[in-house]
Amino acid sequence: MAFWLASKRQGQASDWITRFDPRFWTVNFPRPMVASIVSTGPASLRVDAAFLRKGDLGGLIWASEDALDHPLLAYTTDRDYAHTSLHFRWRSGGVEPLDAVYGPTLTIEGRDESGAARTWYVRLWNYAEGTGEDAQITLDFSDLQAGFSLPGEAVWPGDIDRLFISFVPPGYDGSADPLPAEAEGWIEISEIATDGARAMLEIGDVIVPPHGLALATGFDDQGVQTPARLLRNIRQLGYRGSVILYVGMSHYFRLTHDAGAYLAGQSADPLNTPARAWHRAFFEGCVAMGLSPVASLSYELLDQHCPDGWKQRDHLGQPAQTGWTPPSTLLSPASTQAMEWLQSVAAAFTELMLDAGAPVRFQVGEPWWWTFPDGRICLYDAAATAAFGGSPPAIADMRASLDPAQTDLLDAAGTLLAQSTAALVSAVRTAAAPEPVEALALVFTPTLLAADMPELKRANLPLGWAAPAFDRLQVEDYDWLTAGAGGLRRKAYAEVNARLGYPPEAQDYLAGFVLDPAGNAMWRLIDAGIDEALSRAPHEVAVWALPQIARDGYVRLPAPPLSGDHAMQAFDDVPYPLALGRDATITPEFSTSVAMTASGFERRSSLWSNARLRFDVGPGVRSEAELGVLIAFYRARRGPARGFRLRDPSDFSSNGMTGMPTPLDQELGTGDGLQTGFALVKRYGEGADAQVRRITRPEFETLLVSIDGAVQAGNWTLDDTGGNAGTIMFDDPPANGAVVRAGFLFDVPVRFAEDQLEISGAAFAAGEAPSVPVVEIREAS
Repeated sequence: MAFWLASKRQGQASDWITRFDPRFWTVNFPRPMVASIVSTGPASLRVDAAFLRKGDLGGLIWASEDALDHPLLAYTTDRDYAHTSLHFRWRSGGVEPLDAVYGPTLTIEGRDESGAARTWYVRLWNYAEGTGEDAQITLDFSDLQAGFSLPGEAVWPGDIDRLFISFVPPGYDGSADPLPAEAEGWIEISEIATDGARAMLEIGDVIVPPHGLALATGFDDQGVQTPARLLRNIRQLGYRGSVILYVGMSHYFRLTHDAGAYLAGQSADPLNTPARAWHRAFFEGCVAMGLSPVASLSYELLDQHCPDGWKQRDHLGQPAQTGWTPPSTLLSPASTQAMEWLQSVAAAFTELMLDAGAPVRFQVGEPWWWTFPDGRICLYDAAATAAFGGSPPAIADMRASLDPAQTDLLDAAGTLLAQSTAALVSAVRTAAAPEPVEALALVFTPTLLAADMPELKRANLPLGWAAPAFDRLQVEDYDWLTAGAGGLRRKAYAEVNARLGYPPEAQDYLAGFVLDPAGNAMWRLIDAGIDEALSRAPHEVAVWALPQIARDGYVRLPAPPLSGDHAMQAFDDVPYPLALGRDATITPEFSTSVAMTASGFERRSSLWSNARLRFDVGPGVRSEAELGVLIAFYRARRGPARGFRLRDPSDFSSNGMTGMPTPLDQELGTGDGLQTGFALVKRYGEGADAQVRRITRPEFETLLVSIDGAVQAGNWTLDDTGGNAGTIMFDDPPANGAVVRAGFLFDVPVRFAEDQLEISGAAFAAGEAPSVPVVEIREAS
């Protein structure tokens, strides 16, 4: 299906908001402190904070440039605050009050009148009327003065990047010393009113029609924004159905200071107050919009906050650590304390969903025994060692051949993992009773079914997960998808289906994601993966995840209505029924922009990387019988509406122009050990200057494929669907460095160029050939 990476609005629908709309403020804070923000009304917001150190300092932020919303939904950048005023009521508790030495300060980041970067610090108390915890504040940006007391230095309002209102705990001293206990604070800003010049901002108001996809996001990534802001993006970008919310591994839990560390699981309430407030608002917002939230909880925890006894460990005693910075770790399914804490977390989120009026839908997110890239599997923490009999055999490398004792250990680990997930789901059902629960499990096949660790599935894809252990299975495979490892993906689908037995209608597929913005070209693969997943008729397909969708401007465009003329097949895989005569015209064409300079020199820009062919097939019509065939074929194609195949008599072979194909004719690419799909191409010219033409309509019976010169048979298929048309799909990926070549005969995908076919019977009888223009169809780049 078509998609778009939008970098900015270009004439799409827009609306207006007041500058300082409460939905578009954010919060920021240093770990281990936590804060969250919720817009509570059209002119109000609330910040909740949990402080752990005497130097914790959070900020309530308004940014002049909207770098968080999707480009089609962002508000316009406006750094000029001259003659603009902001008025609001401030109420707070548990933070230093407005009149304190370290009371809330407005930090203004921008440039002065000369353009030099500047930062000004404006004490809010200087502009407040009331008490330190309940005051009316008016900020006239053309009359603001920085400094602790007035008069101070004038603020230049004409070029401001960011406003940052600080908040700190009582007793703040700027140090890293721990507070005696966690301290909670809150701020409510209401009666927000903007007046004066530039009080309004234009904002994107695109509404993409529903396209049938669901969406995933995460609290760790987006919990600094208001739920209302996220949900606006979700709905207006066309997403419906499920909203899978990964509650995260770093910010939702309540922390306690313990011997220099801040650890989870040391208090009766597993969730901190800011996380509770944010998730409650998020679930309520989903329900109000008709979306169905799914709470996703994994076994992953930020390493610095995880008690040592809870961590999985390898046979050398090293804790499981992921490659993130800072690293996360994995909770041991054998640790009673860790699992009981995780169950209490699940129960707490269940209660929040119930309070919001949402159906309880719970995902166990990627539960596994961690395995390092060098093959060390983490089955040897103290609790696991005891559970496995006290002295389980060491597995130093999952990539090596394993003996029966080692595979028995993996089976036992799988059983223990399945028991732990069953207990987690049971805790959710108990907390939700008598309300029903939909339980889901998310599996990441590139890790669980890694080709170099064939026995890992014993531990990490246990038979204890087989249907009906969960109501639905959710699968993601983005590492393989974005690497082009189609063969591994297809094998994984088959193995998951055979091993766990969930039919397609009981499976979901998660598509994505693009970690690095420089890799946004991967969206083409992801979008094609969505189409491929939909062809398997799953219950639902969700895109992972909203932060990357917004960052890269991904827009999934809805399919045309499946009714009337729109339901017509776009291409009929049938050949043009008449031979092209010797007089048929064939015209390759390019599109080139030529600019003439004042001195007569030219600057030429080639707008197309490949030529497009035009034909006039009229001269091939030799008799009235053939004229009838042409008219019937034209009408069956509905004129230009449906494509067909045409053999170019001057160029239809991979070997030269018309030679017999050989398996070495055209180089398709070089294997990397993962890629299984290689598109058919034909080169014109030599070296770097050669034009590379995609061939999408080969004659299958003539296809000859080779790897490093060896002819291949029985281990590949030809994909002729959508953007993959004309792609060789190997069952197993060619080895790293192996050269893939192919030879073939081929047709050109074409359509009639005009909506009318003008034929004069008298002229034809007099020997004049009709004009029947045909144009090539672009099927793949």
